[in-house]
Amino acid sequence: MTGKPLTGKNGLTYAEAGVDIDAGNLLVEKIKPLVRSTRRPGADGEIGGFGGLFDLKAAGFTDPVLVAANDGVGTKLKIAIDAGRHDTVGIDLVAMCVNDLVVQGAEPLFFLDYFATGKLDPDQGAAIVAGIADGCRQAGCALIGGETAEMPGMYRDGDYDLAGFAVGAAERNRLLPAGDIADGDVILGLSSSGVHSNGFSLVRRIVDLSGLGWDADAPFAPGTTLGAALLTPTRIYVKPLLAAIRAGDGIKALAHITGGGFPDNIPRVLPAELAAEIDLSAIDVPPVFSWLARIGGVERDEMLRTFNCGIGMIVVVSPEHAAKVAAVLAAEGEKVVTLGQMIPRADAGVVYHGTLAL
Repeated sequence: MTGKPLTGKNGLTYAEAGVDIDAGNLLVEKIKPLVRSTRRPGADGEIGGFGGLFDLKAAGFTDPVLVAANDGVGTKLKIAIDAGRHDTVGIDLVAMCVNDLVVQGAEPLFFLDYFATGKLDPDQGAAIVAGIADGCRQAGCALIGGETAEMPGMYRDGDYDLAGFAVGAAERNRLLPAGDIADGDVILGLSSSGVHSNGFSLVRRIVDLSGLGWDADAPFAPGTTLGAALLTPTRIYVKPLLAAIRAGDGIKALAHITGGGFPDNIPRVLPAELAAEIDLSAIDVPPVFSWLARIGGVERDEMLRTFNCGIGMIVVVSPEHAAKVAAVLAAEGEKVVTLGQMIPRADAGVVYHGTLAL
């Protein structure tokens, strides 16, 4: 071995290996204004350092417990990539993390993202981060940092992946679920904005069966393309729920309806001796779910375990506070429905009555 360069010249560069440091630096400059738009008490630094800073004292807590959550967007990203629409999946990324924080009574404080791609396109990256910043503003948390990884050979051209990490805080005596959930407590549901960010492997299979392209008119949303309709971002429930929590002591538990739907998510916040009795006829099922069920031949129980079916958040509240909590949430822009009540548990953690209008 002589050590002679195989390229016939003095040596390779990182850019020739597929990683463009200048493109990464350009992306950082493009997103700095977006990051500044998410500043809040406790976070007012610039990105570009080795870590993001947050001043918990400046955020106004006295006896805080930190709560952390991380998540991704799943194969909904594949629809964004195939449809060429990258400006909303960042909202989904934030939503999937911060909704998991607020169900524990926590106020989201800061967020960090991880964006990995085969070849970095600064404009595409900026569109994605614009969505992340939008989600952070909706949740009231600061985007204090992140990581952009250009990894040629790991992803096909145009493909990328996203992951998010959020930290929130709650006063120690306001953590949820509370320890006093009881038989007869009321179950409220908050409407979803659509499919949110779960079940998209099944969604994509159903779209294949339909024979429709992403630019076709959505059968369940006339005037909107199928890609745009299915990319409707996950609803962020943080500010309305924090307002309701701070308005009184009625809320006993919250459950974010993600993968696993009602039967897997609601029991996570309940004591072992209680079950949730749900009246399915109370749910105003969005047309997208009816279309998915019909085209895919998906049965009711599979729909309820795969998708939110129109309810993105569950609120367990004492009967004497139910009307007040519902009024606060409605005033904050939420569509609230009374779904049922807590009952003694015999077997399953969720019991259904009524008919789901698919």
